[in-house]
Amino acid sequence: MAELFHECGVAAVYYLGDGAPSRFSPAQGGQQASRLIPRILLDIQNRGQLSAGITTFCAGRKQLIDTHKEVGSVNEVFQMAHHDVYDSLMSEYAGPAAIGHVRYATCGKDDRSYAQPFERHHIEKAKWFSFGFNGQLSNYQELREEILRDDSFHLARETDTEILMHILSQELRQEIETDGQTNLITVLERLAQRLDGAWNVVFLNALGDMFVARDPLGIKPMCYAIEDNMFAAASESVALSNMGFSDAAIQSLEPGHAIIIEKGELRIEKFAESPRKAHCFFEWIYFANVASTLDDRGVYLTRKALGEELAAQEKATGIEVDADTVVVPVPDTAKAAADSMAYALGVPSLEGLIRNRYIGRTFIEGRNRAEKVRAKYTPLREVLENKKVILVEDTIVRSTTMKALISQLRERGKVRELHVRVACPPIIAPCFYGIDMSTINELFAPQFLNGGEMNLEVEAAMARKLGADSLKYLPKDAISRCVDLPGSSLCQACVDTKYPTPCGQKLYQLAWDASLNGDDTGGRTYDTPLVTTRT
Repeated sequence: MAELFHECGVAAVYYLGDGAPSRFSPAQGGQQASRLIPRILLDIQNRGQLSAGITTFCAGRKQLIDTHKEVGSVNEVFQMAHHDVYDSLMSEYAGPAAIGHVRYATCGKDDRSYAQPFERHHIEKAKWFSFGFNGQLSNYQELREEILRDDSFHLARETDTEILMHILSQELRQEIETDGQTNLITVLERLAQRLDGAWNVVFLNALGDMFVARDPLGIKPMCYAIEDNMFAAASESVALSNMGFSDAAIQSLEPGHAIIIEKGELRIEKFAESPRKAHCFFEWIYFANVASTLDDRGVYLTRKALGEELAAQEKATGIEVDADTVVVPVPDTAKAAADSMAYALGVPSLEGLIRNRYIGRTFIEGRNRAEKVRAKYTPLREVLENKKVILVEDTIVRSTTMKALISQLRERGKVRELHVRVACPPIIAPCFYGIDMSTINELFAPQFLNGGEMNLEVEAAMARKLGADSLKYLPKDAISRCVDLPGSSLCQACVDTKYPTPCGQKLYQLAWDASLNGDDTGGRTYDTPLVTTRT
């Protein structure tokens, strides 16, 4: 699913000991725990390859907190292929506490000024901070208007991250003016009242205080671990596992909760009620590393279950499999589903498409996706020729990638038949919580469904448009079964239009109206001012 865009990943580390060497950083000792951040970011690079960055704290440094960030992959930003340069960089930014970020742009430009973490300098330590943000604010335009209503304020970027920086600054200033000191939980309590959408935040200030917070709905994942005087947090559990934390130590942060570290002391506190959970189901289907566990649900087992659902559907209403039938996954995230589907059907699962691993993820590469697909995937004619191929994909968003793949499989792979099976229901609505699909008319499925449900006639029309012999999606109720969570605990707005936040619902109505009027091609829906404005 090379055309579905994600937003970013965040990370944090804090050495809670006395500075002695830790098994997590034995050579440098705990005071250089910041060296762990690039390693964590490599493990969540799947969440964004546009830019990367780090902010570290060190009490003995003139720049108490200091930030290094740049456009590029983690390897490029931290010069990891050049040992001496990398080591010098890590020494310059050494410290016992650090936060990190990898970014893909759902809004804003592709230049360094949009890279995170965002650092705000101030002469007062409590007001000098840096933060990284994973998610998207659905009330971005509303908050922007609120800030700019005061002529003394100015916004330099078109991004909700800058909005969040200004709001954090306001809340910190108010807390200091009211109580004479910062209370990070109080800041988060007020933040939760102002923000609509998905927002996981890692925060570090010049006092060496840190918080890691997950929004009250838990839309995006956040994992953490505490072991051997080391605290670490990351968007995905695989990063913590690869650091060496035991499975028992790795936990998911509950929605509406924050991990606070002040004066070297760690505590976990609730800052907002969680009226319901709305975990993004795409984390399990596509975004997350297959080795991760999110909210106690394994990504691999979820994808395996999706394949079993596809197989059951195929036995009931699909094609007749024979000796020439093979299942082929679209690399790499569809492999677990394809393998389990093939096993259940009793046919081979073969790698008929080979991915060039030195070409970045197509959605991150950006423009002219069809051409990049041709460069990225190579069909194996010796595997595919004269075969009845069941091509398994995670989902179809805009269809650009799938059309290009089908063309390749027919022209270069010489397949006899090509049947597309999608381990997800049709995408019929935009996402306003961090996935870069913001308008209805850019999506593949709505033009065929016209507000109705999937049926054989619609499937046939979709297949013809793609150039496939047949096409089938999973039904909506399969998702909760495979994730093993009730549908009420998942955000499935892109497949059922039931948005978990008020501004998400308002934006969908704007997107729907724009699609009916045919004027949703000029920009993203979340750049449109909402009808109502908070006062």
